[in-house]
Amino acid sequence: MIEGLSINLATIREQCDMEEAVEACLRHGITAIAPWRDQIAKIGLDRAAKLVEMHDLTVTGVCRGGMFPAADAAGRAAALEDNRRAVDEAVALKADCLVLVVGGLPPGSKDIAGARQMVEDGIAALAEYALAQNVALAIEPLHPMYAADRACVNTLSHALDICDRVGEGVGVAVDVYHVWWDPDLAAQVARAGHRIFAHHICDWLVPTHDLLLDRGMMGDGVIDLPGIRRMIEGAGFHGHQEVEIFSRDNWWKRPADEVLSTCVERYQAIKAATA
Repeated sequence: MIEGLSINLATIREQCDMEEAVEACLRHGITAIAPWRDQIAKIGLDRAAKLVEMHDLTVTGVCRGGMFPAADAAGRAAALEDNRRAVDEAVALKADCLVLVVGGLPPGSKDIAGARQMVEDGIAALAEYALAQNVALAIEPLHPMYAADRACVNTLSHALDICDRVGEGVGVAVDVYHVWWDPDLAAQVARAGHRIFAHHICDWLVPTHDLLLDRGMMGDGVIDLPGIRRMIEGAGFHGHQEVEIFSRDNWWKRPADEVLSTCVERYQAIKAATA
């Protein structure tokens, strides 16, 4: 068993459905996963939960909730209802957290302050429901390049400000791809402390050919992964490192077993460098 390593199933989404991905992970001694909701839906929630139970898997997160902003009240209400369903899925899989990719500007809008308020209002409305079911909500700040369409929360500082205001049960997912560049990263990781619910790893390639679908395998880019891991451990988080790689032209074209064996090798290198 590879202790401390989780595979976000986006990493092999083009090669495997969820059931096949679980089987592939187990072949490599990986017993922690983070599925996406479309992958869960494809095989059915009952079957997904059975796989988790049957193989005694750790689910480090369900991806994703969020996408709160909308052009009207009906749209915001629909988003909240979908997020409640996401909480229910996290419950069924006994997930460590529900990751929130919060959403950007509603169509036709240029009001980013308004979108950010909708995000905070949506998280606050969801938090009571999630807390009652013991599901942690992990706000994932995304790189500013995604502010318009995917996430208008772009720094750990902003995410933690929301956590401060919303309160219990809300924390952050620290994805190195999105935060490695932040000059305030060390201070904000320390501030996050026990509110770090997930830690996602990959690498930033130079050059990057596609800002969404050209993530690098750990060690192939410019991110100081051992350094960030030391920050996170110093803040008190000693949970799994979750590999999440979107790679349309490289890793998604390789056999799943090759991808996973490389993930194990690179993870062990980070772990050795952090020791």
